[in-house]
Amino acid sequence: MRKTTYILSFALGLFCLSSCKEKKQDDIIITKKVVKKPVSSGPKAMSDSQWSKTVAWVGSSYKVQIVRRADKSLPMTKDEQGNKYYDNKVNVTVTRADGSTFFNRDFAKTDFREHLSPTFAADGALLGIVFDKAEGDYLSFAVSVGSPDTMSDEYIPLVLTVSRMGDIDVKKDMQLDSGNGQEEE
Repeated sequence: MRKTTYILSFALGLFCLSSCKEKKQDDIIITKKVVKKPVSSGPKAMSDSQWSKTVAWVGSSYKVQIVRRADKSLPMTKDEQGNKYYDNKVNVTVTRADGSTFFNRDFAKTDFREHLSPTFAADGALLGIVFDKAEGDYLSFAVSVGSPDTMSDEYIPLVLTVSRMGDIDVKKDMQLDSGNGQEEE
């Protein structure tokens, strides 16, 4: 019996020694290296955009198409931090149901200069033109001229109207968004 007790004690001791053994730590750490993208020192451009919609107006249907694109031939603009941007041109095309063109014009910031503050006239960009409504004898568009920085909310709102004869008129937008719950189509 003593022999069995010694053997069991020896086995138990070996078991305890092997279980208390410290594991070897690896000094190798695997991680991904962050690659820094080079900061562009040149001028930035707002993204190009294209939009179209068919609308009922003066007893017929018309397709309104608006395309914004950066134009490198225009003078540069800049944001509040002095970052340079290419200014934009916006093309507004209105075609009749038979495919003929009723209205087609490229707009630049200079087309709205008389309605701009000196700061936006010098450094702002034509941010965009969006279709608002077809009402009576007029197609109405909202125009924004302001800071080219996409994180900025500084701009001057304007209203552009196109008459059924193709004449245009621009005014400052004096009507605030009312948030009346009506959703745009």
